[in-house]
Amino acid sequence: MTYQEFKEAVEVFGLGERATLEQIKDRHRQLVKAHHPDRGSSTDPQTIRAINRAHKTLMQYCRSYHFCFSEAEFLEQTPAERIRRQFGWDPVWGGREETQED
Repeated sequence: MTYQEFKEAVEVFGLGERATLEQIKDRHRQLVKAHHPDRGSSTDPQTIRAINRAHKTLMQYCRSYHFCFSEAEFLEQTPAERIRRQFGWDPVWGGREETQED
């Protein structure tokens, strides 16, 4: 797979810079329902082929993706934890009283 093929697949699916595997699968289902030739509409069969080709490319990319288990990536993927760490000490934002230690 080339980057151009990958980029085209992302464009066919209308995805942003980040998407979950579940979002990719949901989008595939939506596109297939809307463009499948058996639905009786005058949908061009090339459209469904492009959708399936894009799905295959995206799934290939996801299967070969190297997951990063660094703390920085974890905080990027879980914004609630990042915000808790950033503002958890603050009684207003963190929702808890600040304790004084002697």
